[in-house]
Amino acid sequence: MQPHTEHTEHRAARPTWRHDGIAFGCDYNPEQWDPEVWPEDVRLMREAGVDLVAINIFGWSQVNPRKGTFDFAALDTVMDLLADAGIRVNLGTATASPPPWLTTLHPEILPVADDGTTRYPGGRQAWCPSSPVFRRYALALVEQVADRYGSHPNVELWHVSNELGCHNALCHCVESTASFRRWLEQRYGTIAELNRAWGTSFWSQRYDDWAEILTPMRTLSTRNPGQVLDFHRFSSEELLGYYRAEAEVIRARSTAPITTNFMVTAHIRNLDYFSWAPEMDVVANDHYLDNRLADPTTELAFAADLTRGIAGGAPWILMETSTSAVNWQPHNIAKARGEMTRNAAQHIARGADGICFFQWRASAQGSEKFHSALLPHAGTDSDVWREVVELGALLDRLDEVTGTRVVADTAVLFSWDAWWATDADNRPSHSVEYLEQVHAAYTALRATGASVDVVHPDADLSGYRLVVVPALYSVTDSAAANLESFVAAGGTTLVTFYSGIVDEHDRVRLGGYPGAFAELLGIRVEEFAPLRPGDEARLASGATAKLWAEHLALTTAEAIDAFVDGPVPGVPAVTRNEHGSGAAWYLATAPDAADYRGLVARIADEAGVGRPVGAGPEVEILRRAGDGRSYVFAINHGAEPVVIDATGFDLVTTGSVDGDATVPGYGIRIIREEAA
Repeated sequence: MQPHTEHTEHRAARPTWRHDGIAFGCDYNPEQWDPEVWPEDVRLMREAGVDLVAINIFGWSQVNPRKGTFDFAALDTVMDLLADAGIRVNLGTATASPPPWLTTLHPEILPVADDGTTRYPGGRQAWCPSSPVFRRYALALVEQVADRYGSHPNVELWHVSNELGCHNALCHCVESTASFRRWLEQRYGTIAELNRAWGTSFWSQRYDDWAEILTPMRTLSTRNPGQVLDFHRFSSEELLGYYRAEAEVIRARSTAPITTNFMVTAHIRNLDYFSWAPEMDVVANDHYLDNRLADPTTELAFAADLTRGIAGGAPWILMETSTSAVNWQPHNIAKARGEMTRNAAQHIARGADGICFFQWRASAQGSEKFHSALLPHAGTDSDVWREVVELGALLDRLDEVTGTRVVADTAVLFSWDAWWATDADNRPSHSVEYLEQVHAAYTALRATGASVDVVHPDADLSGYRLVVVPALYSVTDSAAANLESFVAAGGTTLVTFYSGIVDEHDRVRLGGYPGAFAELLGIRVEEFAPLRPGDEARLASGATAKLWAEHLALTTAEAIDAFVDGPVPGVPAVTRNEHGSGAAWYLATAPDAADYRGLVARIADEAGVGRPVGAGPEVEILRRAGDGRSYVFAINHGAEPVVIDATGFDLVTTGSVDGDATVPGYGIRIIREEAA
């Protein structure tokens, strides 16, 4: 389902990424190794079943070792080795991190943090997205790379830069400030309109000239929330403009599809990927298990479902993941035997047509030397390598799944604008964070067995039975109308607290909360009553709640549950309102996990949501279908075996299934269903 109708038209003329089956890929950094190792690497890639290799991602200093000098001899050799082995190339533009010679010649390209200090070379992404000097050198490099390899028959895909905005999305240098002002002038037209949008009458912040405006650098007090929100929007669009510039150079020289790797994950929030998606010939994402979270496996599922939503439901590529531990978390936990395969199956079950790893060979030096790889430090005599070979064989058997789409009748609305606006300096409770509330709602849905699309608030909702709206603090009039139309036409929605509060300018919708959704929900909230950290409130149903309560009154809704104690005893905590042909539920607090799951299950049943038998918190059951094909994915994250209903052929065990199938503890089954 397309978040915006123009996306389909925009992408229609673009080249389409095609691979022979499910891609099994990796990043390869041959510049880290002696050339004598390269042929052995390629031989082992073939042994593992690797068929798509990303190269030249961080190759700037190799192919352009000094100003005006380009040397492609080593890259030519690697290209030839891969081509001779029948391994296709995902070719990087090499612009991800400038070499020392460039930052030495032009220190003005270095990014500036919000405290006004410059960030220096020695890591990666030491460049300002608004720097015309950086862009001039980077595009000159892209021209050289695209001129040399633009018609190379083994280039399957172009890889612009790498993880754009991972470290340098928010720059406050002179160039960024000037570009921010231009962006604001284009957005608002007049300084008076900007003053209105930002509410600058507060604290005597009124501007009289564009030149007075700065980026939202650190202040003695809290900052203007409208300014901060617009700076996030600007920064996302500025990097998107940079992507477009590289892509334009490539398109003039090559017909191969182009993409870059998104970072749809729990700890990166700087880019609005819904706005980026129309520029991608195929959506690609990097994802790593985040063991800082209480439930990293569910976060993986959410990220994959959101990536598919960004792609408009189309198949996508997992461009980077890990075989085992990463290197950048406080505690880098190794994956258990079989976990890599389960993680890969999760992504494929949620629409990925390619599974790629960072990286091929584990580095011996540098910041990522303890990051796992397909070929670990221990070499081929290792459990990781043996599982890699097994995974390669499994992915070959899954080739027929390619091109099918995930079947889901439930959606969660997600917005980067709401994320940026919610997590502001000043808010009713710093214990309420946007992504945590989204994750809580998604976790409850997943635990009930529902298959979930994560989509933009303006997405076409007509194909869903249930739409969940967690903490959508900032919402446009059009998005609010979109949800109202869905419910009026017979759909069911669950809206959670702190939704509908402000418009796109972070301006409070007056007249009582939840503002944009008050009439739809049939309620009126006079005042928030957040709970202190650690405090709980009991509900009449016996449920336990935390974080939030509010002074809520019914207008047309009925109370389903109510607070027994806490700051608002006797006040409704869960409500239901009939609207048109549908129903709108409201949750005015944060239940514990089991109670949340029970409420969501009740609403899902009312909405007629399909929930496969056997699915639950530890067992995922999803379906991909299309062109007369249908596949059931069952992934068991628990120790106990489970039995699922299925008839067909199991691509994991290569055996027939008649009526039921046992999914072993920590195992997977992927069954091609027989036609009815």
